[in-house]
Amino acid sequence: MGTLVSISPTTGQQVGSWPTHTAAEIEQAVQDASDAFATWRTADWPQRTQLLAAVAEELTARRERLAALMTDEMGKPVREALAEIDKCAWTARFYADHAEEFLADRLVETPAARSWVGYEPLGVVLAVMPWNFPFWQVIRFAAPALAAGNTALLKHAPSVTGCALAAQEVFRAAAAAVDAPPAVFTTLLIDEAEVAAVTAQIIEHPLVAAVTLTGSERAGMSVAAVAARSLKKSVLELGGSDPFVVLDDADVAMAARMAVRSRYLNSGQSCLAAKRFIVAEAVADEFTRRFAEAAAELRVGDPHDPATEVGPLARVEQAEALQRQVDESVAAGATVLTGGRRAGDGSAFFTPTVLANVTPGMAVFREETFGPVAAVIRAADDDEAARLADDSRFGLGASVWSADAQRALAVGRRITSGALFVNAVVASDARLPFGGTRRSGYGRELSEEGIREFTNIRTIWIGDPQAPAPEEPVE
Repeated sequence: MGTLVSISPTTGQQVGSWPTHTAAEIEQAVQDASDAFATWRTADWPQRTQLLAAVAEELTARRERLAALMTDEMGKPVREALAEIDKCAWTARFYADHAEEFLADRLVETPAARSWVGYEPLGVVLAVMPWNFPFWQVIRFAAPALAAGNTALLKHAPSVTGCALAAQEVFRAAAAAVDAPPAVFTTLLIDEAEVAAVTAQIIEHPLVAAVTLTGSERAGMSVAAVAARSLKKSVLELGGSDPFVVLDDADVAMAARMAVRSRYLNSGQSCLAAKRFIVAEAVADEFTRRFAEAAAELRVGDPHDPATEVGPLARVEQAEALQRQVDESVAAGATVLTGGRRAGDGSAFFTPTVLANVTPGMAVFREETFGPVAAVIRAADDDEAARLADDSRFGLGASVWSADAQRALAVGRRITSGALFVNAVVASDARLPFGGTRRSGYGRELSEEGIREFTNIRTIWIGDPQAPAPEEPVE
């Protein structure tokens, strides 16, 4: 048995420590989740929707405490942490209101029979989640999965173990309120030294039906390989290097303001944040000036201060990796317009940064930059802008800005991505499916597409015994 320790990236002090689960405890948790599924799969719609409504109520009641815990464990500015809890509660209510509609039987007319397509739960679903949105990542998986009749096991990032256990408290309090089995949701605490092997064992467990992961490419490939060997459903939401394309007729002032919002939210630690800013030559000087000036004015500091806009990165190692990407790009010819440095050795703080004169061979163009660093690339025309935007192994989101929405849409359709936003910042919304393509993963979360990912799409056919005998069936 090991210990999981949470360290504040702001102070370097320990937030908490917890013993990991033994092999026997993990086995029991899987069994309990399976037993809970046997009951929960037959729950009627009122009970399922009441569970999600109760989750929303619990989140709202614990709002300040959960936000402060996020800020302690991963440095999220507290006003963004509060907004995250609000979004989680709204999403739980959304599925309480719409899950029955999304999973309603779809009647199909067939000769001499009653036929329909049903959506039935798969079973126990394992979720492997990251630290950057400690509650949102969990809710956007668990709300639809539980609404569909599945039960959930959570393996969260060890650095946010307090949040992981708080999420279990929320779901179990909600379950108790509606007389649902407590093991509809369980958090697993796995020793970091054994995480790959133990996670693989859980995926391979005969009582586990599917797995979903939000995280790095490396983690996604590992989980997908195990799921494939076990012939189990998997959904992957991986990294992104989203392009933010500004055409020559765009409202440059608006685009620059929104560029700052997109890039520096969550201190730049978001998969779907804009990272590569591809700007038409005709407006590049103005956009870059406005963008750099606004980035330099962002308030960096204690994430518990409501005035803070950019806090520390979640780990010192992440700040070190970001510094390497910036330094390599500058050595290759990029220009630092603002920022460009960590706050100091051993610090997790990184100054909001804008790099100009970026070209496709540089690290900040080729790699995902997971922190407050923006790369500005100039494009001669729409064709070059589309080509540069699509020059990525990722395909999560894309944003295009133009006074002519049809022109922006035409450029955007030449960029491979799971989401395309015109004159708006890419964001996740429970009403719309979320997910990527290429190295950004596969499958969808949220909306009706997301709730159906972990269902058995089942064909039901009831023949009329009085009808004439059918012809010989063919496969």
